Amino acid sequence: MKGVVFMALENRSIAKCIILTLVTCGIYGIYWFIVLTNDMNKASGRTSDTSGGMAFVLTLVTCGIYEYYWAYKLGEKRDIVVGEKSSSGIIYLVLSLFGFGIVAYCLAQDAINKAIDRASN
Repeated sequence: MKGVVFMALENRSIAKCIILTLVTCGIYGIYWFIVLTNDMNKASGRTSDTSGGMAFVLTLVTCGIYEYYWAYKLGEKRDIVVGEKSSSGIIYLVLSLFGFGIVAYCLAQDAINKAIDRASN
């Protein structure tokens, strides 16, 4: 069943996502934030968690504060997807606090891509 979930997710090129985010002055980054949140929810089996669209709205309404909570939860979900007992949530939170949130996006996308690759083999 888990393999079926990963097959429904899209394997995104991290370099392409970064370049598109820079070229579009962050517009693609918003899209990536939303789909990354939704994909991570599906991959971790936590589909009832906050959707990507709602997470984006909450980030706007709270003037960015919600993104710190989102980053922490994203790290926790990454640990579930990878199957590790680590504390990636804290790492993702620190990255976001110091302005390196895009690195957290990349790490999360890498975890999803690897899970998709494992499921397809």
